[in-house]
Amino acid sequence: MSVKVSNLTKLYGQQKALDNVSFELKSGEILGFLGPNGAGKSTMMKILTCYIPQTAGKAEVCGFDVNENPIEVRRNIGYLPEHNPLYLDMYVREYLEFVGGLFKLKNIKERVNEMIEITGLTPERHKLIGALSKGYRQRVGIAQALIHNPPVLILDEPTSGLDPNQLVEIRQLIKNIGKEKTVMFSSHIMQEVEAISDRVIIINKGKIVADKKASELQSSSKAQQIITVEFDKPVDEKLLRKIVGVENVVAENNNLYKLYSSSQNDLRASVSQFAQQQQLLILTLQKEEQKLETIFRELTQ
Repeated sequence: MSVKVSNLTKLYGQQKALDNVSFELKSGEILGFLGPNGAGKSTMMKILTCYIPQTAGKAEVCGFDVNENPIEVRRNIGYLPEHNPLYLDMYVREYLEFVGGLFKLKNIKERVNEMIEITGLTPERHKLIGALSKGYRQRVGIAQALIHNPPVLILDEPTSGLDPNQLVEIRQLIKNIGKEKTVMFSSHIMQEVEAISDRVIIINKGKIVADKKASELQSSSKAQQIITVEFDKPVDEKLLRKIVGVENVVAENNNLYKLYSSSQNDLRASVSQFAQQQQLLILTLQKEEQKLETIFRELTQ
């Protein structure tokens, strides 16, 4: 396992930031770490990167304990904090060479060139970091996290404050990195997690409330099922309410209806059977997928 967390607890005075948290992260996996503000996301990442100690429990990165072997843990982790700490008065290349020197890399210039190309910094490589846009500063942050070629990458809110174009570019960059490395990233943007993650952990008030693949999380949700159906002619809403599992019916326009159900069984089969019995032709039949945002609210409110 690249990351192994066992019964981890963190106290700030009387407040429990993390409450007996356990999970494992396999090599080559991209994990989306979600939770509302104050849920414990950044605390978990700071413990894994040896910035703060836990109160109880155990955490390992690539087999090294964060308390017993912090230097080895840091060698195996690339970390981008939520507030990207860059030296704004240094040039891009100068800064990356400086970070490479801290890790005592032998081929610093070649590695810096490689990082500049991988992270798309080529057009800005001769600029001062202070003159870069937020999107390019994030790329510099990711480049410094990758420069020593760690097997594990931890990114805390890596796309915070980016415009839509920068969002797409950074998401793709993270996805490409995830093909070769284990990536753990936190985010408040649900579409981002759905687009990038192999797996999702949702944490609330210091406890894990969900740990599944995004697709499995959607299918296990208790959120309401919504079916949109269009017939070739009008249908009495009272008849539609008699379909097994249907709890509410809303007529949209013409012959279009929305059917609501809390049943976990797919309502479309019952709707098709109803249409056959009533000699109706179905023109449209669509199930609305539960968005991760809906599931997130369901689990954390």
